[in-house]
Amino acid sequence: MKKLFLILSVAMLSLGTVNVFAQDAAAPETEQVVEQEIAETTVEAGLEGESLHHVLMQKFLEGGWEWMLPVLLCLVIGLAVAIERILYLSLSTINTKKLIANVEEALRTGGIEAAKEVARNTRGPIASIYYQGLDRYDQGLDAVEKSVVSYGSVQTGQMESGLSWIGLFIALSPMLGFMGTVVGMIAAFDAIQAAGDISPTLVAGGIKVALLTTLMGLIAAVILQLFYNYIVSKIDGLVNQMEDSSIILMDMLTAYNKK
Repeated sequence: MKKLFLILSVAMLSLGTVNVFAQDAAAPETEQVVEQEIAETTVEAGLEGESLHHVLMQKFLEGGWEWMLPVLLCLVIGLAVAIERILYLSLSTINTKKLIANVEEALRTGGIEAAKEVARNTRGPIASIYYQGLDRYDQGLDAVEKSVVSYGSVQTGQMESGLSWIGLFIALSPMLGFMGTVVGMIAAFDAIQAAGDISPTLVAGGIKVALLTTLMGLIAAVILQLFYNYIVSKIDGLVNQMEDSSIILMDMLTAYNKK
């Protein structure tokens, strides 16, 4: 019995040792598998990013660079003009209530010259209108009103500067895309005429050019249209503030004139 017990104990210890060695031997293999999977995932992600770039470049070239490039230029130049207008309008936007309060306070304590100094040191079209109106106070309130109206039109024209170019690029981008579409269809029919037979392979190239140029033109027009509408709404808001502020200025000068 003792011998049997010793044999069983030795067998169990041997099995435990074998399992430990098996686990130790399998651990490096498992780590290698995990590392290999991570490396493959990283490579696949890099290939996907690279393939996206290559796909965009390939589609641009397949659309025909002679038609895709003008549309791309329209988009880039239109975006440059739109961003410049947005920055200009953002700098033109001020706290109108604060300006009116400062001008009114300066007019009450220091007179016309003090109010002119406040308007001169404030940026924006509303402050410029205030300065022009205050500068002509000695000519009478009628001259002030005419000056405010005239200079308000000048400021509105400055804010709307560049919108005509954005509108041009909005109209020109899809036109160039449709022109590429017509050229692509003509190329497809020329291929059919030269081969003397209708084959999907022959017409696929021309139709692809037609669809890609149209798509590019529409995308450019949609993007520029969004910027155009935002700029127009921004200008409308500033014009409304200019009109309200001009009325308040005339009321302040009328009350000051009575004193």
